[in-house]
Amino acid sequence: MALAILVSTNVSTFAGGILTNTNQSVLFLRNPARDAAIGLDGVYSNPAGVLFLGEGFHIGFNWQYVRQTRTVTSQNPLYTLGYKNNNLADKIFEGVANAPFVPSLQAAYNTGNWSFQFNFSVLGGGGKCEFEHGVGTFEKAVGSIAQRLSNVSAQLNQQLSPLGVSVPSVTGYDMDAYMKGQQYYFGFQLGAARKINENLSVYGGLRLLYGIATYEARINNIRVMDGANGITLPQYFEGVIGGIVNARTKVQAGIQQYVDAYMAAGMTQEQAMQQPTVQELTAKSQQLQAVGEELASSAESLAPYANGMNLKSDQTGWGVSPVIGIDYKIGRLNLAAKYDFKTRMRMKNNSTLEEASVVEATNKYIDGTSVPEDAPALLALGAQWSVTDAVRLNLGYHHFFDKNAHWYQHSEKDLDGDTNEFLAGGEWDVTKRLQVSGGAQLTRYQLSDKYMNDMSFVVNSWTFGLGIGYQITDKVKVNAAYFQTNYDNYDMDTQAQSIAGMGLEIPAGHDSFTRTNKVLGLGVEITL
Repeated sequence: MALAILVSTNVSTFAGGILTNTNQSVLFLRNPARDAAIGLDGVYSNPAGVLFLGEGFHIGFNWQYVRQTRTVTSQNPLYTLGYKNNNLADKIFEGVANAPFVPSLQAAYNTGNWSFQFNFSVLGGGGKCEFEHGVGTFEKAVGSIAQRLSNVSAQLNQQLSPLGVSVPSVTGYDMDAYMKGQQYYFGFQLGAARKINENLSVYGGLRLLYGIATYEARINNIRVMDGANGITLPQYFEGVIGGIVNARTKVQAGIQQYVDAYMAAGMTQEQAMQQPTVQELTAKSQQLQAVGEELASSAESLAPYANGMNLKSDQTGWGVSPVIGIDYKIGRLNLAAKYDFKTRMRMKNNSTLEEASVVEATNKYIDGTSVPEDAPALLALGAQWSVTDAVRLNLGYHHFFDKNAHWYQHSEKDLDGDTNEFLAGGEWDVTKRLQVSGGAQLTRYQLSDKYMNDMSFVVNSWTFGLGIGYQITDKVKVNAAYFQTNYDNYDMDTQAQSIAGMGLEIPAGHDSFTRTNKVLGLGVEITL
């Protein structure tokens, strides 16, 4: 079925840019401003600084549990036609994303002036997002069918009632819908840091991204309603066309009666056919024939909707990019920078959709095609000031070069600019073994109405994280944290649109987007 579907390509359940996760450790959850911190998590956030962690082999494992919701409050006149919508023009569509087990692993071997490092994490995606009742884009498409057929039925019944013929009326629609997107970008990063002097170190490495994604969308039980009675589209068209055939049969019978009467009065058949009454009925018959042919054509164009839609696409792809970093210490101040180059990604479809449809959005999932899903370049800058030996304050800045990435149908061009993040936090060694920390992150996207849609969206946010670290022994440390993102609302007016080739119209409306995000994390670090 060729409904207007564009299954979510952004199912990321974490902090960071549009397609990038930056929370790769529990230390980040405790305090997001880790860009200049010296710690094992620096294998991702400050790899050049890991060299100052100390000699030996360091390994850390992190577990995160993430729960997120995505909510679209949609307004459109078409919703009033929905049998389950209580005649309301407002409807809420909510998707729930759960990622119960998101792991990451950091490892570093420091010896002399060198640090050899490895990082495994989920750098994009990380869970699945389910809309149990679909999204507004699905429902408005079905609603537009009901609106059109309602008008057709009303006009036909007005025309046919003098003939004692009626066709099925349409007062609304009913349907069942479902959508799910699941995406994981697994990141494997290898690199080495080199100490130039006691204050300066540099890093170079390579990052491999391997992406897997599954998208499902279903629309079932599409019916047009006459009050509480629902019929399928084939049943509706069968009833309407049958009613027109019945009406035309009656008109044709009337024509024959008049012709027979005129001929009995002495007219020829040709003369009888020219009589005003016969001509009026003949015009009526021709009009009914034209209406029947038009409806037969409509039935054919809407036939793909009859059995609903069941789309499934599995995607895979990979890409490699460099990562560089630098760390410089000035007394109690530590400065760091990292640059992740853009990763070119092409996700190949293994899909149930075998050919292009009349709705362009579905063509993203044509079997055998490759979809551009680049991970944009990232510049991260940070500063850490050790106020005392026990207290450290952190600042950070992230810039995602979204406009230089390549996404499907160049949707990056619809953004008004790149993503920026501003971070701040601190850490306090309460005792020799116990640490507490907290921090916040402000994320600002450069969104536009053209970029936003109800199946894949982000909104501006601010995040806080807090947690503790406890040194169980000299070689073993555990971390625990809570992390929450608070999102703004993005409101936009939706423009009226036509569904090409279907003769369907979707009126203007209004959508409001928001999300929630909560994360729990546990981690352990071991030094050998």
